Amino acid sequence: MLCQSCEVKAKTAFKMKTYMALMGAAIFFVVIMSMYLMLDQTKSFGEMSGPYDTRLKLQKFSHEDIDILQQKIGALENDLSSNQKTINQLRNAVKSLSNGIIPDLPNLVEEEETPKKEEVIVKKPEAIHEPVIVDSKDLKQNWKTMPAVTVAKAEIFTEECAFGAAPNGNTADVQMLDVYDSLRFDNPDGGVWKQGFDITTSPDQWKDDPLRVFLIPHSHNDPGWIKTVDKYFHDQTVHILDNMVIKLQEHSKMKFIWAEMSYLSMWWEKTSQQNRDITKRLIDEGRLEIVTGGWVMNDEANTNYFAMIDQLIEGHEWLEAFLGVKPKSGWSIDPFGLTPTMAYLLQRMGFESMLIQRVHYAVKKYLAREKKLEFLWRQNWDHGSSTDMFCHMMPFYSYDVPHTCGPDPKICCQYDFKRLPGGRINCPWKIAPVPITDQNVAKKAEVLLDQYRKKSSLYKTNILLVPLGDDFRFDKPAEWDQQYTNYQKLFEYMNGHENWNVQAQFGTLSDYFGAVIEQTKGRIGNQPQGFPVLSGDFFTYTDREQDYWSGYYTSRPFYKNMDRVLESHLRAAEIIYTVAATKARQMGVGKKFDEDSLIRMVTLARRNLALFQHHDAITGTAKDHVVVDYGTKLLISVSDMRKVMMQSIHFLLSPDQTKYSPSSAYFDVDAERLKHDALPEKKVLKLSTEASSIAVFYNTLAHHRNELIRLHVSSPNVKVTDAENNLIQSQSNLIWMDGSQTASTKYELVFAVDIAPLGLKKYLIRDMGESQSPHHSLSSAVMYHVSGSGTEKRGPFVVEKVSLSPTSDFTMENSHIKATFSASTGLLKSTMTKSDGAVTATELQFLLYGTVAQKAKSGAYLFLPDGPAKPITINKPLIRVVRGPLLSEVYVSLPNVDHLVTIKGTTGVDSQSLNILNHVDIRNTRNQELIMRIKSDIQNPDRTFYTDLNGFQLQQRKTLDKLPIQANYYPMPSMAYLESSSTRMSLLTSHPSGVASLETGWIDIVLDRRLNQDDSRGLQQGVLDNKLTGLSYQLLIERNDGGATVKQVRNSPRSLWGWLKGDSKSTAQPAGFPSLLGHAASVSLEHPLYIHTALPESQETSSQLIPEFQVLDEQLPCDIHLLNLRTRIQQSNNAVEAKREAFLLLHRRGFDCRYPGLALSCSTNGGKVSSRNLFQNLNIRGLQATSLSGMYDGNEMEIDSDFTIETMEVNTYRVQFH
Repeated sequence: MLCQSCEVKAKTAFKMKTYMALMGAAIFFVVIMSMYLMLDQTKSFGEMSGPYDTRLKLQKFSHEDIDILQQKIGALENDLSSNQKTINQLRNAVKSLSNGIIPDLPNLVEEEETPKKEEVIVKKPEAIHEPVIVDSKDLKQNWKTMPAVTVAKAEIFTEECAFGAAPNGNTADVQMLDVYDSLRFDNPDGGVWKQGFDITTSPDQWKDDPLRVFLIPHSHNDPGWIKTVDKYFHDQTVHILDNMVIKLQEHSKMKFIWAEMSYLSMWWEKTSQQNRDITKRLIDEGRLEIVTGGWVMNDEANTNYFAMIDQLIEGHEWLEAFLGVKPKSGWSIDPFGLTPTMAYLLQRMGFESMLIQRVHYAVKKYLAREKKLEFLWRQNWDHGSSTDMFCHMMPFYSYDVPHTCGPDPKICCQYDFKRLPGGRINCPWKIAPVPITDQNVAKKAEVLLDQYRKKSSLYKTNILLVPLGDDFRFDKPAEWDQQYTNYQKLFEYMNGHENWNVQAQFGTLSDYFGAVIEQTKGRIGNQPQGFPVLSGDFFTYTDREQDYWSGYYTSRPFYKNMDRVLESHLRAAEIIYTVAATKARQMGVGKKFDEDSLIRMVTLARRNLALFQHHDAITGTAKDHVVVDYGTKLLISVSDMRKVMMQSIHFLLSPDQTKYSPSSAYFDVDAERLKHDALPEKKVLKLSTEASSIAVFYNTLAHHRNELIRLHVSSPNVKVTDAENNLIQSQSNLIWMDGSQTASTKYELVFAVDIAPLGLKKYLIRDMGESQSPHHSLSSAVMYHVSGSGTEKRGPFVVEKVSLSPTSDFTMENSHIKATFSASTGLLKSTMTKSDGAVTATELQFLLYGTVAQKAKSGAYLFLPDGPAKPITINKPLIRVVRGPLLSEVYVSLPNVDHLVTIKGTTGVDSQSLNILNHVDIRNTRNQELIMRIKSDIQNPDRTFYTDLNGFQLQQRKTLDKLPIQANYYPMPSMAYLESSSTRMSLLTSHPSGVASLETGWIDIVLDRRLNQDDSRGLQQGVLDNKLTGLSYQLLIERNDGGATVKQVRNSPRSLWGWLKGDSKSTAQPAGFPSLLGHAASVSLEHPLYIHTALPESQETSSQLIPEFQVLDEQLPCDIHLLNLRTRIQQSNNAVEAKREAFLLLHRRGFDCRYPGLALSCSTNGGKVSSRNLFQNLNIRGLQATSLSGMYDGNEMEIDSDFTIETMEVNTYRVQFH
């Protein structure tokens, strides 16, 4: 029996092992098939020939079946990239099985990098009103219409208008708008250089001027993409940097460049002191170069210039602290389209040159033919040449080795010695590299030199830049040896043959640019001579055919919005912390204020925001679990910045700061996010009839604000006063839990606050019980398209229900604008400006794009629509109209979007526009993209419109019929406008999106995208992690006020005078400018008032908060924006401490004088700023101009001096405190 049992067990074990082996073989087969189908799923792509054109013909599958299959293949491919060890084990198992051996199969599934399981938050059900039916005849409206108010108007300095009115962009040799007009975009086959043309050279070309080649080894390290930043670091980056230290010592002629300070700082913290010392020595020897030096290689489409500057400062500050390095050259090889803003920022930081890669292939081809791939990049708004930045554009398809040595990728791939046979990667063109030997070096050197010569012929000089690297390269010691040994043999052979007229060597970016500058007779530190000037940007990018990368302008809008939330929180915390910590130190209570722990929070927030500027983070192009990692970091820092604000505010409003005692729980926030993927939830301020609760408002702008705020409170009947006991007009609204139910224990309180520039102000709110203050009103509400009709009481509020549509179109208005809405849909139809009675059609629609029915489909990167967008079906939607003296709004419940338009009654900027809030949820859709369209009757000539670049400047766009729909979408980080001779329509946004103007008078903005498949750009997944997302906009209609402007520019040339009067049609300029009102509305949307609440104070005056605090004696000029007041830090390996020093960043914005600065109480004065005004509350000991990131100091300034900022410039000042 015992032996029988053993035999049974043995047979069973044999069967199980056989089964496992067969299953392994099957999985291996599927994986291999998936590799065959998805060969182009890498980030550094091959040409569009050879294996990349492979197709698998599936005759009996529907498009939906193919979509599902693609998802499954993508999942398998992801497993392949993450589990190479598993594949090898499966391969060995199949071999063993074929030889009749039952293999011993280990655990084949490695633990996948997944986020921690999130805690499920269970909420108590909200108490709701039980409606009481009443007779409407017995009810009266609870509120009266506010009397009409007039608003202030900015006073403009006499000569301010000339900058925005003068022609611009006309000093360039290459104007990108003209290039786009002239190109055919026909993409003929260029031979071995598919997207280019055939290149022929003669060896005699270099007879008198030998070719100089700089081969630049690099490794592109994404701080998050397929893996999280931490996973990448531990799996790959740490090994790259460890190897760098070892191998650069072993290989004396090899050099290397590094770009990402986020990774370098992580490595520096864990590596040995010996490695640190070697790294410093390599930098001193010029064999290791830090390029750009930012925390990340930031995206250039969706980023705001505040965050771009901040992440560069963070990197440069780290370099100064640990390496003493000042980068000189920019390196931007992977962002998907390029902005001139980056060129401006680097130039003002003291950089000498920059390199870019991802540009439309047709543009590259045009510039290559003209030998204009190197140019001086000038800002469109620059009327001189002070912004010129020397820029090198790489000519070919990608930054990987097959596309960098020359025009033929199948040849260049043979010189990527990581791909030698036996390695993990090979050449798609089926011709493998071979080791360089004495026997083959002559032939191999001759072939490589031919590629070098052909590439060199595309440039003006005989100096050639050849990158050698790719994503996460040089992580294995063998690659360092392979690349160095083989290239050194090639170089020695080339250099040893004088008749070849070539000198090739390893180099750095600065080696190359220094040689170019030296040869073109420029001095080191100055621009090279003899190169064309180029103005414009490089959007929208495509790498092949009509695969335009305009999808990532919108992908993952929830997290794009969260980026702006942290950006605003960080800026707010930076400014108030700098003021509070400085005062606390000067009063001897810095430790009590806990400045050190707060600056550590601020530093972490800087780095978390900087990390998210990475070109696979804010773009929405990382894997789901990586997005969760980014989102979690953003949320932590948003919460931390509120803590910094609360403690700083508490200190500044303390009655006796010398006796300050911190109370971390004194304030609460008005809203908080419970999860990284949840919308903020308003907290309810508990009110009392016995004492007043407190709300403190923080204005982070350097301009006065009169603005409507919204709080959730526990009572509908309240009294609001300021700290001086002045009664404030207020309004209560019902809080709607869904379309028709309302909360019975919380209400929305609305009132206007009046806050000084950079000011804090306390307001008091008291529950009035059953009584009602004459300064307080209850709004009324009407619902259409609901079951049943009648009038209801919900608590003290009156709600009317109507089952039908309104009898006619209805309106909402304040003292300045009147909006008309459709009776059938509830959507906006037109807007009237009351000052002149002019009406502008502003018909609002929601539409959906599908994706093309072909292999290439829309994904995280690409937008490939199946034709024009189709309107969503609207059939008697719920329409809710709320009216009150301070705020009225229209809510419409539509498929996939809850839409809200609000009009406010204040004397501030927020009264001049319509506020739009879309709560978007497309999780029930498949392969669709939701857009909002505003159809106006504004006649913008040639479908010309303007979009901002990074919130810093505005670029003219023109819709071109020769381009597909997706190519006519552009990035819109903060605003877009179109205009006729009399009217401008601006759409302002709190988050980046894609935008287009496909027909005259239209603005289309993409709200969200849900794509079921990968788009073959390396992500290996679709975009299916959509969230309920709140998206805010302002719609601003402005009238050209030529008369007011003309008086101010009477001394202008006749042509300009006539243009401003409207005597002749204006020619659209490449650079546009918002009005002063447009600027103010945009910055208010981006940087809201911060609200912190507290329960009633003690009746003891000595323990009460002071009524208000303001940093500035008076507001800054209208056109000057306080970008940041950033405390500098002292960094060591394990500690961060605040210095008694800060960077003050000020931006003077260009503006269009034709549109009046309504609702602004400020003035302009030619860009003059008084340091006395800036630092009236702080004791400063030094003031010094410095470069934009603080690397190069200028002259010291008098502490109480006035200084001038030129239009459009961002200036940095080093402020030292006692």
